[in-house]
Amino acid sequence: MSKYIRCPICEAVNLDTTSKITCRRCKQKIYHDKGYSYQQTLAYLITAMILFIPANLYPMLSTNTLGETTTNTIIGGVIVLWEHGSYPIALIILFASVFVPILKFIMISYLLVSAKYGRGSQRVDKQKLFYITEIIGPWSMIDVFVVAILASLVQLSIVQIEPGAATTAFAAMVFFTLLSALSFDTRLIWEKNR
Repeated sequence: MSKYIRCPICEAVNLDTTSKITCRRCKQKIYHDKGYSYQQTLAYLITAMILFIPANLYPMLSTNTLGETTTNTIIGGVIVLWEHGSYPIALIILFASVFVPILKFIMISYLLVSAKYGRGSQRVDKQKLFYITEIIGPWSMIDVFVVAILASLVQLSIVQIEPGAATTAFAAMVFFTLLSALSFDTRLIWEKNR
């Protein structure tokens, strides 16, 4: 058992004296690793990867213009925006909705594999990678916000926009990637024999 223990809430380092420890800074109870953070993170990550498939196959939004309904997936919406000359918005949605989730899947998978087998880069680099994963996580939600804003603002008699089936799958996918990053115990990075 180590002499020091980190508070998962405020990140303060505390002296590990007894089994019941209270953080010196935020007064929260600190528990020793119960051993399931690896399995929990892996389960959340696999769930997010499974949800990524319907989020990209089903339509994200449907547009009804004068009785003609068109549906677009994420990539289809990016192509339509690109064809209409909205290059920055198309690139932002492509990056935030496709590349960021894939990048986050790769980073969390790398952290899990390196924690399990003790391979990979230096521990400090893994810690930085974990913080990058936490920072970029919420940016995937931009696509859901775009659909919600469009659906609420564009409700004219001529044009109606409604969220598609992929919106729920995409929001759930982002939620589970956030949970996988939050459930990952950074102490796994620093342990020598895992």
